[in-house]
Amino acid sequence: MTALRNGFVLGPLIGVLWLFLVATAVAVTLSFATGMAFRPGLLGVLLFGLGLGAAALMVPRLALAAGAVALTALLMLTPLAPLITGPQVSTLSFILGAAMTGLGAALPLAGMLRPLPRGTATRHEAEESILHFLFWAGMVIFTAAVVIPFYVMVMTSLKSQGALLQNPLDFSLDLSKGFGLFRSYVELFRDFNFGSYLWTSFYVSVLTVFITLLFSVPGAYAVARLRFRGRAALSRSVLLIYMVPMIVLALPIYIAFSMTGLRNTITGLLMIYPVTTIPVALYMLQGYFRGLPGEVEEAGLMDGLSRLQVIWKITLPLSLPALASVSLYIFMIAWNEFLLAFMLLDDPSKFTLTRGVAMLNSSEIPRQHLMAGAVIATLPVMALFLGLERFMTKGLTAGSVKG
Repeated sequence: MTALRNGFVLGPLIGVLWLFLVATAVAVTLSFATGMAFRPGLLGVLLFGLGLGAAALMVPRLALAAGAVALTALLMLTPLAPLITGPQVSTLSFILGAAMTGLGAALPLAGMLRPLPRGTATRHEAEESILHFLFWAGMVIFTAAVVIPFYVMVMTSLKSQGALLQNPLDFSLDLSKGFGLFRSYVELFRDFNFGSYLWTSFYVSVLTVFITLLFSVPGAYAVARLRFRGRAALSRSVLLIYMVPMIVLALPIYIAFSMTGLRNTITGLLMIYPVTTIPVALYMLQGYFRGLPGEVEEAGLMDGLSRLQVIWKITLPLSLPALASVSLYIFMIAWNEFLLAFMLLDDPSKFTLTRGVAMLNSSEIPRQHLMAGAVIATLPVMALFLGLERFMTKGLTAGSVKG
């Protein structure tokens, strides 16, 4: 372990691992963006990574980055390339590959290895460098896992059927088509009634939020503030419903709704959706209500307010961040729900958006229409989350400190 803490041992080791991640990420990115062949070269990554990790301990950051870009470009002309290109790669793609690999490897690596001395490092210095590497490696892997599927989905939705049949793995775009790139989206709204699906999902999600808050706010307040027998057991058992997979309940729900005439109705969805969202709303809100100062509510009661007036005039205004975060979370659950909608809805005029997207998964419908439907289902809730993320973060953390 002492030998591993030596800067000229740990540095090159981190350099090899980091260069492999960078070369893989650059190869995947350029392959998707240009439709040309790129892949990491294992031997080049090993040799160049060892040298880069050692150089990062001795060379200033900017000089290291410039040298890494130049050396990467030179090595890409040899069998020792850290990034191997196909035979038809353009000059611009070649330059981009060298620049992205060199800069992406050198600049973060210099920061990772900054705590390391050239000799034996202390345990703290070695752990700091390793943690920096693990953090950036996790960021690269997580970003790739999120961005790549979404990128493929968007690019596929903008392709024509002929282009997909010619080369399904070419995700580059022909910008000369202009507005014609959005043909799949136009056809979804014109021929597949996606405007109706959007509206149905929107008002079902909004009504689910309203119904959930209508029951969960007084329930969470009672658990947090009132004293009654079974209060502790109720508080701890709120989330027990999530121990039962929804697929287990699917058949009983289908039978019950068929017998009562609620299957294939929006009313049926509005009855079952809150069942899945009220427990989590109760759990989130009761923690926040416990963090509110009880003295404020006691002052309201002493001023002659009833318990309901205290909730309406004092507790709810103080709980707006929590209510916003819970509402956003419930909206996303209802918007993205698929199993119940797929099981209960058969009439296309009543489909939610997720049910409509599932309808596109057919051999008779072009693949780009399915991807366009997935983009339409994803973008609204993504925009809503990004726009209200600060409220969600504030609401989720505000009840963590009492008072």
